[in-house]
Amino acid sequence: MSTSRPAILLMQPFMKPIEAGLDEAYEVHRVFSAQGRDELSAEIAASVRGVVTGGALGLPRPLMDKLPKLEIIGVNGIGTDAIDLKEARQRGIHVTTTPNVLTDDVADMAMGLILATSRQLCTGDRFVRSGRWLNGGFSISRKVTGKRLGIVGLGRVGRAIAKRAEGFSMRIAYTDIRAFDDVAYQFVPTLEGLAQDSDILVVAASGGAGSQGLVSRRIMNALGPDGILINVGRGSIVDEPALVAALSEGSLGGAGLDVFTDEPNVPKAMWEMDKVVLQPHHASATVETRLTMGELILANLAAHFGGKPLLTAVT
Repeated sequence: MSTSRPAILLMQPFMKPIEAGLDEAYEVHRVFSAQGRDELSAEIAASVRGVVTGGALGLPRPLMDKLPKLEIIGVNGIGTDAIDLKEARQRGIHVTTTPNVLTDDVADMAMGLILATSRQLCTGDRFVRSGRWLNGGFSISRKVTGKRLGIVGLGRVGRAIAKRAEGFSMRIAYTDIRAFDDVAYQFVPTLEGLAQDSDILVVAASGGAGSQGLVSRRIMNALGPDGILINVGRGSIVDEPALVAALSEGSLGGAGLDVFTDEPNVPKAMWEMDKVVLQPHHASATVETRLTMGELILANLAAHFGGKPLLTAVT
């Protein structure tokens, strides 16, 4: 094993140019499966100084505890709820993310899910491909322009979604930990109040322990049988069993989801629901953005091991 280059644990595949950049500068150990992570040898674990991972996968605490020399965790995304930040701070481990880079893509996905769910784009596609159009007409859908849009979390992504929604003449309101003076959108102090006053509710919050199951059955009931729930934040923010029940019973009109509680294990009940549009956590998965995100991870690693200030540190 080479000792001249820092050892890096790569938790998931990246684009070829990014992996090539890692291989050039580091001793890279790839553990792309849970089995691989469990079987990581003690020798390699003892040498690892950096981890490169995704926001949804993060770094499981049991694995983190096996890495005594860990100095930096590079997250390909903006979510850090899958990393024990308190432990990282106590151990002096730096955590970096890729903020600003993926904002536009996630906001685009949110608007795509709004359109696909409201206008039944995926269902209509399946209707044509199956030949059913030859035997009759398709059901009518719901209008998007002019709807009342509620945004949960008015951070970078939430604001980008709001900007796009303006183009659809939507009436925009939001809820967050506080009101913001630099926007003209209506602030609603409670999530239930926002849901009651929205046709479409978009979850754009970053997640964390305090937001677990925040969008509960009570919130879904407030949104109502004609309401649509969109989630491009974190799967953990939505009470998934409650969502399945609300959709099944018709107390919620529809949902467009890019994130789930236990990815890639999407509840099977949703597979056959025409009122649900499902995506494989792909909001930021464009060639342009993934390259830029990966380049930022490389830059943060190079800065750390070169003794320079980190570009986008969280801890």
